[in-house]
Amino acid sequence: MRDLVTSEKKKYAALRQCRYFSSLSDELLIPMATATRLVRYQAGEIIFLEGERCLGLYIIKRGEVKLFKTSPQGRELVVNTFDAGESFNEVPIFDQSGNPVSAAALTRCDIWIVDADAIRQTLAEHPEMATAIILNLAQNLRMLVQRIAELSFFQVTTRLARLINDLPPEQLCGKASERLTQDDLATRIGTVREVVARSLRKLEISGAIQVSRAGIIITNPRVLRKWAQMPEDDPCQENRRAATG
Repeated sequence: MRDLVTSEKKKYAALRQCRYFSSLSDELLIPMATATRLVRYQAGEIIFLEGERCLGLYIIKRGEVKLFKTSPQGRELVVNTFDAGESFNEVPIFDQSGNPVSAAALTRCDIWIVDADAIRQTLAEHPEMATAIILNLAQNLRMLVQRIAELSFFQVTTRLARLINDLPPEQLCGKASERLTQDDLATRIGTVREVVARSLRKLEISGAIQVSRAGIIITNPRVLRKWAQMPEDDPCQENRRAATG
């Protein structure tokens, strides 16, 4: 981790693009920019730990970040991943408790950190800012409810099929540095590598995917969606794959 030298103009531009601050006047945004810094994290580096004091709102300029929980036995569960343009760690800013999760850089990341005290002070003085905050927290809650439902109602093979169906091709069969390992897949769906390996074998035998040292290739999207308990025809998914491939 190291602080990067940047201009007030770039800080202002970054905040103007964030949905929390995009509607603020220059009179409010310029002082907020003063309370913002740009930090670089290397791939694999911890950004913050669960329970630590919240430093502020994190806005990703470049790179990808994972939020995760760790069990007392050391098992990791990835709660969500974020990439450029997205923000995270809003909750402890407003309830003033410790970080609810840990965060780590999946790739080299440049991240804007907006001081928590500055955000709270601006909100207290300009409550209209609360609309954007409420909307984002509501969206996060919906995501967590969906996550709980998947962990509760779907078996591991189904959860794995849903994940593979949603992942971009480079994370399945791209460069080794970009490709997710079986351990990575396990942390995304709340299980362990050995169970993921068995589920991959089931999917491969069914003809849905092909697994090799080069990664995972989806050989039959329709069969994969059946495993995932998703509609056979998913136009949004087909369009996404066409755009990336």
